Amino acid sequence: MAPSLAAAKGGGDGEGGPFLPPAGDPFLHCDGANGVKSKPRQSDGHQILLRSLGGRAKWEVRNHDVRAVWSSILRSDRDGSAMPHHVYLVPGFFGFSNLGGITYFHHVREVLEEKFEARGHKVIARGVATLPTGSIRSRAARLAEQIDETVSEEGPIHLVGHSTGGLDTRLLMTPRASLPTEVDVEAIADRVQSVVTVATPHLGTPIASLFNSLFGQRILGALSLATVYTLRFGRLPLRAVFELMGLVTKLDRRLGLENTILDQFYRELFADFGRERGMEISDFLGQIRSDRAVVGQLTPGSIDLFNASTANRDDVNYGCVITRAAGVSLRAALGLRFDVYSHASHTVFRLLQGLTARNGHYFDLCPKEQELLEEAYGSVPTCHSNDGVVPTLAQIWGEVVHVALADHLDVCGHFRDPDHDPPHVDWFISGSGFRRPQFDAMWNDVVDFLLQ
Repeated sequence: MAPSLAAAKGGGDGEGGPFLPPAGDPFLHCDGANGVKSKPRQSDGHQILLRSLGGRAKWEVRNHDVRAVWSSILRSDRDGSAMPHHVYLVPGFFGFSNLGGITYFHHVREVLEEKFEARGHKVIARGVATLPTGSIRSRAARLAEQIDETVSEEGPIHLVGHSTGGLDTRLLMTPRASLPTEVDVEAIADRVQSVVTVATPHLGTPIASLFNSLFGQRILGALSLATVYTLRFGRLPLRAVFELMGLVTKLDRRLGLENTILDQFYRELFADFGRERGMEISDFLGQIRSDRAVVGQLTPGSIDLFNASTANRDDVNYGCVITRAAGVSLRAALGLRFDVYSHASHTVFRLLQGLTARNGHYFDLCPKEQELLEEAYGSVPTCHSNDGVVPTLAQIWGEVVHVALADHLDVCGHFRDPDHDPPHVDWFISGSGFRRPQFDAMWNDVVDFLLQ
């Protein structure tokens, strides 16, 4: 979805009228009621601040030099002399970059490289090894440290955060943010050109309140192991799916649970991992048990404080990808046919979706946002609409880059496509219908936004 154009406001360009940037310059204009939309680059009639499409150099030029500078920038970009773009993929809840051969952003790096190259740009895409359930502040510090360790001195930086990873990027980009790290955070943030948040709970998620209970914290580990197992082997053992279904059902009722059921669930899944991989995953689950600070921070009340203490950075483009899974329908149920596993997995997803579909307070939508949501979904989502983890209306922050009919992990490449090499594997069977063409279209729009 291409962003709209708007002229830079201000004085004349020597001909008595406002200077109009060349076609393709994404001055943004959709300011919703949340007051945090991407801001246009500004001109006060005497100067205009431009950012190089390839590097991080900035120019302050007088009006009569504007066209010459634009021509220089665009020539540099077209002839391939632009510096490489650095894209950091920040995982969300349960986040990992690579765990026992399982990648969080499955196929995303390859798609980014392909689409940047098709547009004549160089890109270096990296997955960030974050803390799975550590605090947002700790995760943002880890992000800063990994950027500092890996980025070269040349080229713009782009941050793409999925779910909680989007909150990590926002905190990192907050001017003068206090993070527990020795890294020069301001120096890193000054090189960032754009931030894209994907299915991010900018207004929190109701399901976090349930996981924040003592019982919910134990189920958290079971869900994380089930996710890792499914992404590794393609599907859970049928018995484990039914056990997980019972655990999620009890989560809402906040009932007690005998240890033997959880122990059996863990034993059943760990038995299929080899010793080395099993130890790696055990360490991952140990991190979740020892530090679950982010769970409480994702509740709607806590996110309200987070939003009050963070701010967008001027001259950085903020965009978002919105997701919503399909609701309960006869068509989706019939599509599962007589596959017992598919029905059981689908039921687990519906339970999670139901827990997330609780009332919340969301920002008013601007006309452009309403139009994009109606175009993708047929109507504007309600306060109950969600992707199985995050309410749809809680995901808007900055310009809407893409709207997808997808569950929470579809957009990271975890959807069913056994024919692709290597194959895509579904998380839970949500019935979203999200497949490789939708995956390519979404990341195509993200790349267009990053390069604007």
